[in-house]
Amino acid sequence: MLAQLVSIGNSKGIRIPAALLRQYGLSDTVELLPGKDEITIRPVKAKPREGWDQSFAAMHATGDDALLIDEMLDQEDWEWS
Repeated sequence: MLAQLVSIGNSKGIRIPAALLRQYGLSDTVELLPGKDEITIRPVKAKPREGWDQSFAAMHATGDDALLIDEMLDQEDWEWS
């Protein structure tokens, strides 16, 4: 498949057909992997729990990190076997 490069300011861009965007799960951000004679475009896949540490730090800074359940559960209501 051939594609034309388009001018975007001092850079160049490429238009990727919607069908290919859907097929390969490409969205706003992609990873470009330069090779010897090629450039590979890959979707960026989020890692599980990525960014949680920043979110927890922000919650702590605003005092929004209170425990929502009691630490002491009523053990009289439990049957242990």
